Amino acid sequence: MSSNKTVGKKEDKMRISFDLDEVLFVYPETHKTEPPLKFPFNKIYKERLRYGTPELINKLQEMGYEVWVYTSSYRTEKYIKNLFKHYGVKFDGIVNAMRHIKEVQRDSATTLPQKLPSMYRISLHIDDESIVCSLGRQYGYRAYQLTDQDDEWQEKIIKRAEEIRHLNELEELENAPQ
Repeated sequence: MSSNKTVGKKEDKMRISFDLDEVLFVYPETHKTEPPLKFPFNKIYKERLRYGTPELINKLQEMGYEVWVYTSSYRTEKYIKNLFKHYGVKFDGIVNAMRHIKEVQRDSATTLPQKLPSMYRISLHIDDESIVCSLGRQYGYRAYQLTDQDDEWQEKIIKRAEEIRHLNELEELENAPQ
């Protein structure tokens, strides 16, 4: 019996997703970055992580959030997993362009947005593109736009996640049977 509750608890965790390009992967010329990986991995994984990324993702998971990647890039799930493994990060889920097309767009005659976090029960999506962020209200998800170098980006995302978790808890209380 208690194992069913554990499974239910995992599904009740709030999900946060991050875009990759210009959010977690940034340019050292414009952003502070984590140190590059050591040879030979720096030749395989050329992307540079925004400074503080591993710390933030691990902290969010410690706080009870599921952390996902939701990217419109065609990088494979294996590539993304392996790259982040070198930084001590393990994602709870990964949606790349191939998965999005297969599971979200499918055979729909209407072209859907390039990201639809609500289809994966993601409560907060962090992205650099204003169009993705602005579509949140229409498609049932909340977004946080992250573009420029910001030394307080981790704290701002944690604050926004906590606000949304609190809002979700209030909604559950309001919708609970009396």
